[in-house]
Amino acid sequence: MPMTTTAPQTHASGNLRLVDGSSVAVIGAGPAGSFFSYFVLQLCEHAGLALEVDLYEARDFLQPGPQGCNMCGGIISESLVQNLAVEGINLPPSVVQRGIDSYVLHTDVGSARIELPLHEMRIGAVHRGAGPRDVAERKWQSFDRYLLEQSLARGAKHVAARVEDVGWQNGRPWLKARGAEARLYDLMVVATGVNSPTLKLFEKLDVGYRRPETTKTLIWEYRLGENVISESLGNSMHVFLLDLPRLEFAALIPKGDYVTLCLLGEDIDSALGDEFTGTPQVRAVMPPGWKASERSCQCLPRINVKGVDQPYADRLLFIGDCGITRLYKDGIGAAYRTAKSAARAAVFGGISEAAFRRHYRPVCRTVARDNVLGRITFRFTRLVQHNRLLRKALLRAVRAEQRQSGEARRLSGILWDMFSGTAPYRDIFGRMLHPGFLLRLAWAVAASAGQEGLPLKAEVRS
Repeated sequence: MPMTTTAPQTHASGNLRLVDGSSVAVIGAGPAGSFFSYFVLQLCEHAGLALEVDLYEARDFLQPGPQGCNMCGGIISESLVQNLAVEGINLPPSVVQRGIDSYVLHTDVGSARIELPLHEMRIGAVHRGAGPRDVAERKWQSFDRYLLEQSLARGAKHVAARVEDVGWQNGRPWLKARGAEARLYDLMVVATGVNSPTLKLFEKLDVGYRRPETTKTLIWEYRLGENVISESLGNSMHVFLLDLPRLEFAALIPKGDYVTLCLLGEDIDSALGDEFTGTPQVRAVMPPGWKASERSCQCLPRINVKGVDQPYADRLLFIGDCGITRLYKDGIGAAYRTAKSAARAAVFGGISEAAFRRHYRPVCRTVARDNVLGRITFRFTRLVQHNRLLRKALLRAVRAEQRQSGEARRLSGILWDMFSGTAPYRDIFGRMLHPGFLLRLAWAVAASAGQEGLPLKAEVRS
């Protein structure tokens, strides 16, 4: 029977289920795809089902540069590290290039260090592939490759080929990979991210899928050497609130022998990157003699800023960035949560649109609602970023808090969770409404207004 690209005209009754011997295609072996493969096989084992999972990924995560890169800043939040440990996925030292134990906030009126709560090194900086294109010695393992290996150990099969076409036959999805015949599946899971041209194949299907709203980011990699990085940036992620047009967030992330520069904002381009790296605040952090133009790798990927309304159909799921993810932060953590929820829904709820609406949609709606509060919290940082008095007040309050401990560090905790992506935005937003936070900020604004015109001393402890 010939393959078609037209989706079924009638929805299934809701009784579609995975059974013993069912086949699943997962397109994309980044975190979302590998997490889904891992969990769906784990859950099927507990349910007594034998499942065949083909994981399609043409990219080679063992290769440095674009061939193995998934274009990401590469911060693993403490909450994700803890969740993975509970799942039996313990990140080895060969995967985590550097543990982050603090953040340093830089502005044009001074800097302040924000220590990690409880002084535990649980946030990791990783490379998604084998590293930038000029890697000379492979000291660390690819994070994405490590996750892929976990799913293969569970029983998934890696198909190292690009998906060239998709469609339907008798209500079942099929795909054709390069160099292979088209194959039917009982369930197809799309986890390609938003930068993949593969998503165009699904927009042509009659399932109502449209790619998420996105914005552009800029990522530059600099090879400085592990010892130099330890002396200049240390084990800190350096965050910049600079009043530059189009710039919303900027960070320098130390990773092994490399430093990753990551910019978020509107109409991001290389010119903005040049303007940012030319500021005295960046020059003060990077080592003497550093040249911003001597980059190891660079890219301008897009990120999801508003997920799709319905990331599912009969026998079809969209997870991770191509479905819905967390705004700006902790995209890998969001991939873990949506992938695990999708796997549980498919195994125990069913694989019809109605089943996904009941069992997968709730976690998607939770993420979407949390992102609404996330936009509000980031308005606070933008307000600070573009107001000199508020920048001085923020630094004053953070410095005062860092000399205290426990619950007194409300502002520091808010900033920590916003930078790291550790806590849900609803928790951050709730703490921003706490009277203690509002009073401390008001005090800092009043004190800073009384000394406006006087510079704040630099206060970054080594």
